[in-house]
Amino acid sequence: MASTPPHWSLFTATTTNNHRLTRQQPNHHQWLPPRLSSSPRAVSSSPSPVSSHRKLPTFSPLTPNSSLSPDFSGRRSTRFVSKIHFNRPKTTLSTRHTPAAEAALHTLTTFSGDDSTFHTLISTFESTLNSSDDYTFLLRELGNRGDSDKALLFYEFAVQRERRKNEQGKLATAMISTLGRLGKVSIAKTVFESALAGGYGNTVYAFSALISAYGRSGLYKEAITVFNSMKSYNLRPNLVTYNAVIDACGKGGMEFEKVAEFFDEMLRNNVQPDRITFNSLLSVCSRKGLWEVARNLFDEMVSRKIEQDVFSYNTLLDAICKGGQMDLSFEIFAQMRAKRVMPNVVSYTTVIDGFAKAGRFNEALTLFDEMRYLGVALDRVSYNTLVSIYTKLGRDEEALDVFREMASVGIKKDVVTYNALLGGYGKQGKYVEVKNVFDEMKKECVLPNLLTYSTLIDVYSKGGLYKEAMEMFREFKSVGLRADVVLYSALIDALCKNGLVGSAVSLIDEMIKEGISPNVVTYNSIIDAFGRSAAMECRDGTLTETEDNLVIELFEKLTVESTNRMKKDCTEEGMHELLSILEVIRKMHQLQIKPNVVTFSAILNACSRCNSFEDASMLLEELRLFDNQVYGVVHGLLMGHRENVWLQAQSLFDKVKEMDGSTASAFYNALTDMLWHFGQKRGAQLVALEGRSRQVWENVWSTSCLDLHLMSSGAARAMVHAWLLNIRSVVYEGHELPKVMSILTGWGKHSKVVGDGALRPAVEALLRGMDAPFFLSKCNMGRFTSSGSVVATWLRESATLKLLTVHDHLTNKANTTRRSRDQQEQTSLTLQPLRM
Repeated sequence: MASTPPHWSLFTATTTNNHRLTRQQPNHHQWLPPRLSSSPRAVSSSPSPVSSHRKLPTFSPLTPNSSLSPDFSGRRSTRFVSKIHFNRPKTTLSTRHTPAAEAALHTLTTFSGDDSTFHTLISTFESTLNSSDDYTFLLRELGNRGDSDKALLFYEFAVQRERRKNEQGKLATAMISTLGRLGKVSIAKTVFESALAGGYGNTVYAFSALISAYGRSGLYKEAITVFNSMKSYNLRPNLVTYNAVIDACGKGGMEFEKVAEFFDEMLRNNVQPDRITFNSLLSVCSRKGLWEVARNLFDEMVSRKIEQDVFSYNTLLDAICKGGQMDLSFEIFAQMRAKRVMPNVVSYTTVIDGFAKAGRFNEALTLFDEMRYLGVALDRVSYNTLVSIYTKLGRDEEALDVFREMASVGIKKDVVTYNALLGGYGKQGKYVEVKNVFDEMKKECVLPNLLTYSTLIDVYSKGGLYKEAMEMFREFKSVGLRADVVLYSALIDALCKNGLVGSAVSLIDEMIKEGISPNVVTYNSIIDAFGRSAAMECRDGTLTETEDNLVIELFEKLTVESTNRMKKDCTEEGMHELLSILEVIRKMHQLQIKPNVVTFSAILNACSRCNSFEDASMLLEELRLFDNQVYGVVHGLLMGHRENVWLQAQSLFDKVKEMDGSTASAFYNALTDMLWHFGQKRGAQLVALEGRSRQVWENVWSTSCLDLHLMSSGAARAMVHAWLLNIRSVVYEGHELPKVMSILTGWGKHSKVVGDGALRPAVEALLRGMDAPFFLSKCNMGRFTSSGSVVATWLRESATLKLLTVHDHLTNKANTTRRSRDQQEQTSLTLQPLRM
């Protein structure tokens, strides 16, 4: 920590201008983000409860329901939009084949003999086939049927019979393309090298075909190498080449800024882009969630008079959904219909999946209704998404209805379907159903995959069924699957939630040894665990167990402790925990793992558990070295510098709005909790009101009711003060209050412990402290009620206003003197080693 690290933001969203941009110069692309200095050639080595009765919406144009929660993004899935170019005429290398080629194709595809007999069979067609046009047709069609062996044998025959170099080059290009589509990239490379050595492979089209083959297999580095080698053969890349390399880099996960450099190069070489070029660029945006860049690309297509097809729109929709702009998807649907590009099953499923992951199940299910109403047939992905939604909502009968419908239309349940069921039942704690679904999965011969076992281990671990989780891990190892970061993160999270942080850190060591890099989710669990009320154990000595034995040992330990909890406290309170958090953050920085809003919320929760204001303020002071924008705002609010940082705080809140609903809620809950905990009550109230105005918590208050069940205790108490002040203004304006006034606390969403009622007693204590006339309802243990007339009388009392008005413990002026004294008296934090 001696030196200041570079700026490192928790929020990676691009702050691009939302206004439509006009093109000023041909080679200046305003839709591109800021350029990186490195060249693309230098490739790096690492790559709400829903009502059961819904009405169909008005379909043209689609408009979101304003009464619903705002557009929060959910964590996006890794499922990409279908790459089928709907409504696009198929292009072929040759359309001039003869009827003799059709007859030969039928004979060759039905042949089942050995290679020697196949050669003899091919020879019988030699006199009837019309040279390279027929040969190319047969190569392509054999490949389309997945028969690469026959295609290769026929290719050898065709090249030997064809004497013209340019025609041989066409055959080589067709063969390489066919092998690329079939994923036979190593064989495609061999064919290319053989053609190059034979003097007929040095064509732009052969190079382009190999680049495309590498791209289809995600080997973008190899694709760039082939692209660069064209210069040594005096070949100039054409439109096909550039499209191939742009697509390859996008599929390989290259950053958009670097992929766009190929686009710049093609323009400099006077190669004009087409729809395929832009669709490939849109796909890069889709994978990265760069929705603003994707929209600007659309504008660029319009300015170039390039027509967008349904694939273009589907890819834009995917980028928009990944970027969390769910309400914008309705606008895109309306644009599609206005341009007579009808949304298809991919369009709907993409948006439905986005709404589902954002927790906006009402919109998702309404879109399903719309699909059925318009006659858009559901596919397996659509059905799987629908199953996932119903299981998450606990609507099991409707999920079973979806299964029956899938069977009736001939769509079998696949591993994705079963994984959705396992995850849905698991979140509801229906472990009998989880076991039954897993048994049925095996009975139907659907092989469990890595995600299946990760889901089961996570479900059982979170439910405290450690013996079952251990058995799943053993079975997972027995089938020969290799663990990934998701599975390890689930194990680490289970350990951390049970106070076994030392063991969790040891498991990180193991996964790194296995060549599996931890991600932000992994470290978030560690950070969140520090400072919890449950004591944490430590593992002494050097671990010598193998990965398998270590995990089994840890599960056995959890199994024992779940029935006979023996806590061993081997950490010191306060400062040690904060030092550990700093060490975790430093490790994340070293591994170039960017923290996210969940990390931020976990750190603030740890601050709230600090016994000392000075400890929390010094932790935030140190964290400012990593991200001054985020932690600078929080530190300023904590220190009473609200006026100085509020504008910056507004910018921070704008970025949080782009997150999904639960993540945004966690952010506001954590920030208000910390501020309230350390006496910055006015600051906490202003933050909570910001969350309300941005609709982080849906339907928070009305004149008659205050709903706190999604809030932390700090946010809830700040909101009680604000709501009562608002009701007081209503009273003094001469309005009559409703007959019944309610404050709802539920069970306290902030707590991760099932059945915990931490929020209710906090609110109850607050009301008692103000002598507010609200009392716990006998029929609802999470609801406080009062009559409107009694509340109005209380609010008119002269002492009530003082009780309702909150203040900050520290102000800017008072803090100046205190901070100066603290700087003289306290030493700086020194990081202690934490085993990673």
